[in-house]
Amino acid sequence: MIKELNDLLTVKEGAPLRRLVVAWPHDTHTIGAVREAVENGLVHPILVGQTDTIKKVCEETGLPADKITLVHVEEEGAAAVRAVDLVREGEGDLLMKGTVSTDKFVRALLNKEKGLVPPGGLLTHVAVLEPVNYHKMLIVGDVAIIPQPGLKEKKVILEHLVATARMLGTEKPKVAVITATEQVLTTMEACVDAALLAKMAERGQIKNAWVEGPIALDVALDRESARIKNLDSPVAGDADCLLFPDIEAGNVFYKCYTKLLKGSVAAMVAGASVPVILSSRGDSARTKLYSIALGVKRTKEVKRQK
Repeated sequence: MIKELNDLLTVKEGAPLRRLVVAWPHDTHTIGAVREAVENGLVHPILVGQTDTIKKVCEETGLPADKITLVHVEEEGAAAVRAVDLVREGEGDLLMKGTVSTDKFVRALLNKEKGLVPPGGLLTHVAVLEPVNYHKMLIVGDVAIIPQPGLKEKKVILEHLVATARMLGTEKPKVAVITATEQVLTTMEACVDAALLAKMAERGQIKNAWVEGPIALDVALDRESARIKNLDSPVAGDADCLLFPDIEAGNVFYKCYTKLLKGSVAAMVAGASVPVILSSRGDSARTKLYSIALGVKRTKEVKRQK
């Protein structure tokens, strides 16, 4: 069972190196994370971009030339397209964004003819956090991709949160569908959606999870708050996963955690044919390393299921 983010670095055991395709890795944070992933025996990197620049950054960060494969592309948008092509052609097991702009990267990923998202598929951002003042890791979403999810999108996000928690070793995760209150207020769409998701789980339409909602953040994470508010639920005070009502709530929570609390993170984009590492250009090398390791863990799980 994965109990802390450092445990992700042991996923190499019994597994071949996964081929990590990186689009436009022209910065030391990205290459530094790739170097650590190589040193931990996680991946063989395929680096797509301007080879002279990539070689220089590799030299600066200590990534040996004999540990990488270089694919030369002159322009960042074209690098994103080429990286996606390599994965689609079976040359890569997971995909990572370097310093290419997010819009160009996602455009290549979503291309209807040459992208990596199946028809009708939905991309969602899944983040694994390690809060110092909570008794276990938290899996949260969506904080980065889906602006205003409706009930259908929330169900997909929830299922990816559950799949990630199960992948990390929690057999039946406890999911808190976050709102501003525990009351089912029909004037608040988030409350109605939360109640419906909880009922869907109760009826077996969402499997392998306890789902509670509507539920406020304090009650989801703090047993004393749950006791004071008289909420008797297996999820209250012991949530494994947090499903946010919209991107504003999720993104503010995520950035408070990373910037004010300096919390550690592993994150990936789910919903494509392979795990996608879509770290911010401002993320640390350590966050990117943990995210690579999470993606590698996901590739193992997909192959095991097949």
